[in-house]
Amino acid sequence: MTTVDSSTTTQEPASVPAWRAVGDRLRRGETVRIFGALVILCAVFSILRPHAFPTTANIVNIASDASVLLVLAVGGTYVILTAGIDLSVSGVLVFAGVISAKIMAALGGQSVGVLLLGLAAGLVSGLAWGLINGVLVAKARIPALIVTLGTMGASQGAALLITNGVDVRDVPFNLVLSVGSGKVAGVPWLVVIALAVAIAGGIVLSQTRFGRYTYAAGSNAEALRRTGVASARHLIKVYAVAGLLAGLAGYLSLARFATTTLGGHATDNLSTIAAVVIGGTSLFGGRGTMIGTVIGVFIPTVLQNGFVVLGVQAFWQQVAVGVVLIAAVYLDQMRRAARQRP
Repeated sequence: MTTVDSSTTTQEPASVPAWRAVGDRLRRGETVRIFGALVILCAVFSILRPHAFPTTANIVNIASDASVLLVLAVGGTYVILTAGIDLSVSGVLVFAGVISAKIMAALGGQSVGVLLLGLAAGLVSGLAWGLINGVLVAKARIPALIVTLGTMGASQGAALLITNGVDVRDVPFNLVLSVGSGKVAGVPWLVVIALAVAIAGGIVLSQTRFGRYTYAAGSNAEALRRTGVASARHLIKVYAVAGLLAGLAGYLSLARFATTTLGGHATDNLSTIAAVVIGGTSLFGGRGTMIGTVIGVFIPTVLQNGFVVLGVQAFWQQVAVGVVLIAAVYLDQMRRAARQRP
């Protein structure tokens, strides 16, 4: 999956292809460095716990853990490319899981139809919150940080009100058996679905007008508007995509854990942002790749898994992810400053 230059708009100057080639080479080199960091991290944990970390069972577990985060990170990549931020994904994930579980419990049964209606309910729930975020950011011009912080609390609170603070455990067994723990050719369905979302997200980002507009919205929103593109409408669509994918992540989480896990996603927004930024997407917008995000997702996941294998106290996992996020943002600022030097 290749990337598109952040300055691309509907009217490209003749000099763009040459600059794009240079930018592509730089980003490919950065992706290689990120992948190298992941390999080193895996090697360290493998050396420290050779009989526990590099096992097939643990690798499958890491991939399954990364699946839900990857779905969130695909949407997060689009948002951050526009120089925005979405802190609401953890609350939206929980809300969508609750709505999906409630719908399936009300319908009863284990049929495919019930599972699909549950999926639809989760997607629509996530999409609704995403649209709210997009409208408030693009139309009301409220800072994305404030909007998504507010909707994070609102969606999480709404989920607690609906359930009275008690996890919904009446989840169809067929959902857990097929999607949550099922495999195809030895690969968990969760992983297959997450990779399909990432591939589709990468193709749209790199090969379509929607992707070009997304890059342009983060690098030069005014130039995008002057080309005749409804930039506010595009921004709403971007946040809607992030909300939709958070809804899907809620459904996948429900399938994996067979419960709504109301209190289990408090740091998902931090992990999502960390994964996207570690993967090379700039918090200042206009620069990043989906393949970088895929690699970036595995760094916090491997860190958390490695700490568990080493028996490190769980609190240190959050500390490590936070430190890595700060380091990634600092490096991004250094790269940005270097590009701006004459």
